[in-house]
Amino acid sequence: MHVSQKPNIVWIMAEDMGLDLECYGMKGVSTPNLNKFAAEGVQYRNAFCTNPICSPSRSAMMVGAHQVSIGSHNHRSKRDTPLTAPYEPITAHLRRAGYTCILGHKDLQPKSQKTDCNFKHEKVGPYDGKTDFGLFDKFDEALPEDAPFFQQITLMVTHRGDWWEELRAGSEKPVDVNEVELPPYIADTETNRLDWAAYLDTVEVMDRQFGMLMAELEEKGLAENTYVVFIADNGRCQIRGKGYLYEPGLHIPMLVRGPGIEAGVTEERVVSTLDICASIFEWAGIEPPAYLEGRPVIGKPDFQGRDYIYGARDIWDEINECSRSVCDGRYNLIHNLMPDVPWDAHQAYLDFYRPVLHEMRRLKEQGKLDEKTGIFFQDRKPALELYDWERDPHEMNNLADCPEAAEVLRKMQALMEDYQRSHRDAGLEDLDARQPSMGGPVKLRSWLQNTDPKRWEAVTKDVFVKYQALDREFKAFLAEEETKKSNHG
Repeated sequence: MHVSQKPNIVWIMAEDMGLDLECYGMKGVSTPNLNKFAAEGVQYRNAFCTNPICSPSRSAMMVGAHQVSIGSHNHRSKRDTPLTAPYEPITAHLRRAGYTCILGHKDLQPKSQKTDCNFKHEKVGPYDGKTDFGLFDKFDEALPEDAPFFQQITLMVTHRGDWWEELRAGSEKPVDVNEVELPPYIADTETNRLDWAAYLDTVEVMDRQFGMLMAELEEKGLAENTYVVFIADNGRCQIRGKGYLYEPGLHIPMLVRGPGIEAGVTEERVVSTLDICASIFEWAGIEPPAYLEGRPVIGKPDFQGRDYIYGARDIWDEINECSRSVCDGRYNLIHNLMPDVPWDAHQAYLDFYRPVLHEMRRLKEQGKLDEKTGIFFQDRKPALELYDWERDPHEMNNLADCPEAAEVLRKMQALMEDYQRSHRDAGLEDLDARQPSMGGPVKLRSWLQNTDPKRWEAVTKDVFVKYQALDREFKAFLAEEETKKSNHG
């Protein structure tokens, strides 16, 4: 058995998932592999990402600094702009320290090879930040000669996709729609229960994929000398989840196992995904760069928890938004700088990927939404929102204007001001110079609505919309139209 002096590091990210594992108490789902993994290491119950959308969150984690610090805050932007000095991807530091950096896994590729960073990069190749921008050395498989290695793997099955219906249909025991528990802001209907159950079906498949990865480490004799980190890149793919600064959008699972980490520990102190980067530097014996915004907390029972996590939401496709949050593990303060942009902004991506939206819009038209289920469908947002997660875990009661919460509000506002005084926030700098994207889902939706309204109506009633298939059809149509123009030109 080949064992390197330095430990190996495997970082596994599930897509778009909140605390929706059995070991976190989610009802209706079975996740035996992650339950076992949690028992073998430390389970963080107050871990938060810095943005509730994939690419800004992943950008921050790939560098070890907040996306608003490095200018990577707008979704899928600045892909032609290199990181500014002194910022570098964490893999650049790891490679200099002798690590082989591996992206994805051979049995899960190509979806496991996701990077999705909002700065100039290539998945594989050399990196100098000027002419070469490769993040990793190779794809898919860690071999003995690669040790010590750093491997990042995405488990994409939990991301909305054309595969959801087939996975549920092919499951020997699909999640029972009667066993799921919907949050109070989602109307309890057959459609919404099926949507939630189908999501949990993908969580169960993801758990099996994770179990396969852990079994492989054991078979290769690598488990003992390998740190394994499991998280989600952002919160669950549901209204008030992905894309929003509420608890389901920022609060993610975080499980870690590795050399010297005590088994069976449940940690309640507040940590950030940026702390993973700092811990990786410590495990690898690398002097952390001055710009690193995390702390090496993993496996340290005496670490000081964070006072708060600073969250940010900016452009997401065609929706120009700017909201900021601070949460301290109990209270969540959200400052909406664009209150006229409603939560349901009729974003095209969500029109394809959130069947609950269409169901609840119909209920709204019928006057069947109550105070709780209608909260997401108000015409505008308040400038300030303050929630007490201990007493109000689903964030139904905004305390920002309550005299009884005035002291808490002042405290949380002071934390937000503290962060903004001591850190750059590029998302507050570019408010007057933003350019939302009008491509992709926007054009596809417009095409369907204009060319085949009945088909679009069917999309709004389908829990299992095949977005990728529709997009391929649309691109083929555009190509055909272009060919016709060329022939007649």
